[in-house]
Amino acid sequence: MSTIFYFVEVGAAAYLALTLFFYALSLRIPAAGFVARLLASYICLIACASYGVVASIFLRLVAYGGNSQWATARAFKYVMWLTTGVTFTIEDPNDYLNKTRPAVFIGNHQTELDVLMLGYMLPKYTSVTAKKSLKNWPFLGWFMSLSGTVFIDRANSTSARHAMTSAAEVITRDKQNVYMFPEGTRSYAKEPTLLPFKKGAFHLAIQAGVPIVPVVVANYSNVLYLQGWRFNSGSIPMKVLKPIETRGLKSSDVEDLTRDTRELMLREMVSLTAKARGQPVAMPAQNSGDGVVKASGAEATIS
Repeated sequence: MSTIFYFVEVGAAAYLALTLFFYALSLRIPAAGFVARLLASYICLIACASYGVVASIFLRLVAYGGNSQWATARAFKYVMWLTTGVTFTIEDPNDYLNKTRPAVFIGNHQTELDVLMLGYMLPKYTSVTAKKSLKNWPFLGWFMSLSGTVFIDRANSTSARHAMTSAAEVITRDKQNVYMFPEGTRSYAKEPTLLPFKKGAFHLAIQAGVPIVPVVVANYSNVLYLQGWRFNSGSIPMKVLKPIETRGLKSSDVEDLTRDTRELMLREMVSLTAKARGQPVAMPAQNSGDGVVKASGAEATIS
């Protein structure tokens, strides 16, 4: 056992030294900052996921298990601020994040840095959705399993529908919020844009009879742009929009609701990005169709 701890200590020390080396090198070679912040982000994610495992067990024992993801997200927020200098600023003058519960929160999905975005905005008593394959990841998967993540099997439409039905029951029974990315995958875009929305979040909100709360983040390719090996410190603006009521809506209303919400979020994303850059930003050309996934089965019902 002592040998195992020895190798863990040596490995951790080497990882830290390598990260610090690239930070120092970035003073002369800016691209080295990309590697340094990437290394720092991964170790922060592992450390906070490990903390999340312990926090989830403790909070479940004291009947506050619904706050496990909130507690872990806030820890990630602070360690990432200290190690990478990346922060998010939230515009929520009406305090929708804290006053709207239960609800289905949705947001645009740009890069892996959206995990840090959740660290800033995730309200108490909120669970995220994730693809089922993440459940098997060491540390992160353990934490997600213990903290009440809604896992979706994208290859199995029956399993996906069952997971969404279970999520609706949790929302209504426990007043637990759910956070989803309706694009279903990251855009990695250099300019503000949204991929077509899948309908799962909107079906879920209507099924549970709760409002949808859109959360829009400005395009942050100036901070993280993987294709350009760019990873800088900086502050990224985000805005919480007015909740969209779903009471009285039916499944037949989902397509219109999805399309209208996407258009609203896209306009706000362009506006936020223009304000952050201090210059006008053009609306992106519309994709074919109306920005709503037309597929059936799992592809249409999950995000």
